[in-house]
Amino acid sequence: MKVVVAMDSFKGSMTSMEAGNAAKAGIERVCGAEVVVKPLADGGEGTTQALVEGLGGRYVSVEVTGPMGRKVQARYGILGDERTAVMEMAEASGILLVKAEERDPSRATTYGVGEMILDAMGRGCRKFLVGIGGSATSEGGTGMLQALGYQIADADGEPIRPGLLDLDRIVSISAEKVPEALKECSFHIACDVKNPLCGENGAVYIFGPQKGVKEEEKQVFDRKLKHFADRTQEFTGKDNRMAEGAGAAGGLGFACLSYLPNVELKPGIEVVLEAVRLEQEIRDADLVLTGEGCLDGQTVMGKVPVGVAQLAKKYGVGVLAFAGSVTGDAGACNTAGIDAFFPIVRGVTTLEEAMASKRAKENMTLSVEQVFRMIQICTSTSLH
Repeated sequence: MKVVVAMDSFKGSMTSMEAGNAAKAGIERVCGAEVVVKPLADGGEGTTQALVEGLGGRYVSVEVTGPMGRKVQARYGILGDERTAVMEMAEASGILLVKAEERDPSRATTYGVGEMILDAMGRGCRKFLVGIGGSATSEGGTGMLQALGYQIADADGEPIRPGLLDLDRIVSISAEKVPEALKECSFHIACDVKNPLCGENGAVYIFGPQKGVKEEEKQVFDRKLKHFADRTQEFTGKDNRMAEGAGAAGGLGFACLSYLPNVELKPGIEVVLEAVRLEQEIRDADLVLTGEGCLDGQTVMGKVPVGVAQLAKKYGVGVLAFAGSVTGDAGACNTAGIDAFFPIVRGVTTLEEAMASKRAKENMTLSVEQVFRMIQICTSTSLH
């Protein structure tokens, strides 16, 4: 019997691999099944950790330009092949790096994201998995492009300033100083936002307010992004302003689509599933285990367990899910491919006690063990 275990992290309690290995321990108490544990995440926070931990990678820390111009330490991962970099743009340009009272989208820049990419390129990486959620920026990704060597200049030939104030002053764009090595790279961008760059559903109108954009600034800033899109179209011959995901991370999605080579924007879960080659393992599996901290009605809205379940159903494989807690509306998961789900908390306990890492791992192992004992009885035979 082959069992594939692909758990999301149980935030504050277990990493993806810790949860998966705890489940594996429970299976092995009952039978000698072949158990394959894969790391998972949804492309957002925790993705780098999951993939580095699960795919034999290592962390790199580099000093880069933060969203408001101050230097910050950004961490990314290089996987075991030494060619694949995994990074989250929020490490360099995230909104959590800026105090609420200091948020200023007119000055916030993605320059540090480009610096992270350059650092990884310098270490031999040519494949990039980049999550672009949680930004403090609204400048269309121009900072990232400048860091990568693109010269974005005004009528006097001067580089535009960080932020979006100068976007409507752009006259010329040049790639003369972009490293040749960039052409050798491929980019898989984890993006769960479908908004376009411009307009009332775009980057400024929808996401700008949480970054500090005032109501009276929306139209002005949106017009600046439109100008950048116009100049980009002239330079690249492509118009991606209305593409799904172009408005992600303040327009960083647009910059990625328009200027990076061999680029794909996909939902985060799809990017991660491909990276860990989960489908190849599921094809000949007999059972798939998945789970997350809380299984509820929102799980069916693109979260990790349902992404795993849908992949398993392509091959007619049964799916069991385990969760720290299960809400009353979790039944929706049964119609989304999860055949049965189980809470792992055993008895009355405080939230703090339940989330303690050691306790959570024990609970996972014990719960999975009992489920597999039930399977053994139902099949009336030993599992080998």
